[in-house]
Amino acid sequence: MLPQRILARRLPLGAVHRTVPRASFSQVRALAAAEANDSLETGPYENPPPIKRSFRDPYGDWWDKQERRNFGEPVHEDNDLLGVFSVEQYTHATPGKAFAALGVFVATFLGFCGVTSLFYPDKASAPRTFPDGLEKELGGPSALRARKDGEDTW
Repeated sequence: MLPQRILARRLPLGAVHRTVPRASFSQVRALAAAEANDSLETGPYENPPPIKRSFRDPYGDWWDKQERRNFGEPVHEDNDLLGVFSVEQYTHATPGKAFAALGVFVATFLGFCGVTSLFYPDKASAPRTFPDGLEKELGGPSALRARKDGEDTW
C-alpha cells in the first residue's frame, strides 16, 4: 500500500522549505552599486569619447569608409547611437535663430490679422431695406425692427 502522505499529496515540511526559492531584496542595492561603478564594467578596454561618426570627415582616408573608422580603432560602448546610420542630430539652426524665426512668424501673422481687421468691411456692400421695417413680421411696434426705406444708419 502507498504511504499516507502520498495519498494525502503532502510533502514533508523540510522538503518544502528547501525547494521554495526566496526573493532576494538586495538586488536594488546591487544595481545601484553597478550604476555607480559603470566605468569599471568595461575593465581594461578604453572607451573613446562619444563623437558621432557622421560628424567625421567623409573624404578622409578611412579603413572602413562607410562607418568612417580605422582598423583597430576602439568602438564606443554606445556605438549603435554614435554610428553613421543612427538618427541624425539636428544642427541646421541654433535655438536662438529658431526662436527668432518663430517670433517673426507670429509678429507677421498678428500684423496681417490687424491690417485685415482695419480694412475688411463689416457690412454688406448694399444693405437691404424693407417696407415699413418689417414691423408686423418681427412682432409688433416694440420689437427690434429692420431698416426702413430711406434710412441710412442702423
